[in-house]
Amino acid sequence: MGIRSLQYGYASTPHGQVHYVSAGQGPCVLCLHQTPRSWDEFREVMPLLAEHFLVLAMDTPGMGGSACSTLGASIDAYAHAAVGLLDALDVSSTALVGHHTGGVIAVRAAALLGSRVTAAVLSSTPYVDAEARQARANRKAVDHYEEVADGSHLQGLWNQRAAFYPPGRPDLQRRYLIDALRATDPEQGHRAVAAYRMEDDIGQLRAPTLVIAHAQDPYAAPEAPRLASALADAQMVTIEDGMVPLEFTAPAFAAYTRDHLLGVDAASAA
Repeated sequence: MGIRSLQYGYASTPHGQVHYVSAGQGPCVLCLHQTPRSWDEFREVMPLLAEHFLVLAMDTPGMGGSACSTLGASIDAYAHAAVGLLDALDVSSTALVGHHTGGVIAVRAAALLGSRVTAAVLSSTPYVDAEARQARANRKAVDHYEEVADGSHLQGLWNQRAAFYPPGRPDLQRRYLIDALRATDPEQGHRAVAAYRMEDDIGQLRAPTLVIAHAQDPYAAPEAPRLASALADAQMVTIEDGMVPLEFTAPAFAAYTRDHLLGVDAASAA
């Protein structure tokens, strides 16, 4: 299955239109991207998962092609958008797959969806408790820019992200830059994470969960063990050459995700 097999659509939800891309058929898997990306972060992953699942990749409100939520910009608002998408598409149950901000959204969405969540994959997902919120309060912005007439802000955005991307892969940074410029505010999702009380919701994610650590991700990799230990039913794996851009190690990510979800399905059917 290639890129031409992807289907594009918009869903009307109670709090704004949500843009999504779908592929495959079978049990549903909802993919949630990092800030300030779009469904495009899962472009390479979707065809690999679509061999076994109906894969949905949505744009977070205010990013990609999705409208800003009438609830504002918060993890709760983003999670309600995910629930609204599933309801609009008549999806009764789903696995949740999230990377960075997407993983945080998945935790809140799981609290809202309850038993409708069959499994979860949390990739490079921070554990946002009081200590983490305090640390993020003074952290330098990664994706903020002030537009200037000579366009030098574009170089600034590129340079700010360069340390988190593999050398010799300008194609990956180009995709990031396109998404960052489309976002209403590319720093908005980071602020939402920094304000989120994950400790209020983490105990409600009871479905079997795979925590994926990307060893070369300086932000999230150190927090992966704490996240896994806070979950009721979790395993953890590490992608040694994994970095902030999910696309860089898409085959490994897809393989871990596929095996986890198929294992959960097999156990449920037994």
